[in-house]
Amino acid sequence: MTTSAPTLDRPAPADGPLAFFVDEKPALETFLDDALTGLAASPKRIAPKYFYDERGSELFDKICQTPEYYPTRTELGLLKTHGAAIAEAVGPDCLVVEYGAGSSLKIRRLLDALDRPAGYVAVDISRDYLHGQMSGLAQDMPEIAVGAICADFTKGFALPEQTRSLGSRKLGFLPGSTIGNFTPQEAEALLARSRDLLGEGGQFLIGVDLKKSKDILDAAYDDGAGVTAEFNLNLLKRMRSELGAQLDEGGFSHVAFYNGDQGRVEMHLEAQGPQTIELEGREFTFDDGERIHTESSYKYAPEEFTAMARKAGFAPRGFWADKDGLFSLHLLEVAG
Repeated sequence: MTTSAPTLDRPAPADGPLAFFVDEKPALETFLDDALTGLAASPKRIAPKYFYDERGSELFDKICQTPEYYPTRTELGLLKTHGAAIAEAVGPDCLVVEYGAGSSLKIRRLLDALDRPAGYVAVDISRDYLHGQMSGLAQDMPEIAVGAICADFTKGFALPEQTRSLGSRKLGFLPGSTIGNFTPQEAEALLARSRDLLGEGGQFLIGVDLKKSKDILDAAYDDGAGVTAEFNLNLLKRMRSELGAQLDEGGFSHVAFYNGDQGRVEMHLEAQGPQTIELEGREFTFDDGERIHTESSYKYAPEEFTAMARKAGFAPRGFWADKDGLFSLHLLEVAG
């Protein structure tokens, strides 16, 4: 379970139509500490989870609508085409736990396909956005108990008492290419922690971005309308507004490319000329062209991800991919 204290910058939203809303949003000091540590590192880096304030979440929703960004529409297509097969493999009466919930678009399609899901718990780091999205979902699906936990799922979390009566089994759901934001070692560790949370008979449905041409991947993370660039640069706005950093937002540009040797797309903020970021009385200088590494998105062949899942204590139970080999869904089950 995360040890982060709830933030005290403003009160947590009222539950409204939600069955429960647990506020374990990491304290502002966590963002500050991670920013100071990352800027002092070589090469400089800041974790992609800090993209997601309310504005960042809205921008990511816009990214998902760009013509270059194939994962969202492809995954939605898989959930529609193979929903019945997924539901049959999962079985009835499950509690669905979504990691990094964001927009409710995909979970609505999954819940519609499943056989009598007993409840749904959304876990996300963006508190106000989470509450708004899940309140809407609870209103639209009153037959399902909908709860939310504002937490950093990368640090671990616990399900509240209210979920004990919801369903005989748990189904984890990690859509998008979120699993790719972790190194393979980190991803395996996340799977292992999730195995403990999901428990005996638990299952995990995970979206996995497949390896493909560099041209497709480069375009997906650097769209022509510049939405992904705005999303990346929003990190600097957060540092200024929330942490009090002194920096020139116009002094950095968005850079994204597929690194074939590492099997991942990388996103960076690149200094345009010499730059300085002042934070908490410390100065971090940048040479022209020096970068802050803000995201990695690893891509996997199906057999690579299956091997990782087995090492983490899961057995494969289902696999679905589109005809063009862009994206896939893996259904895993906690191994006995």
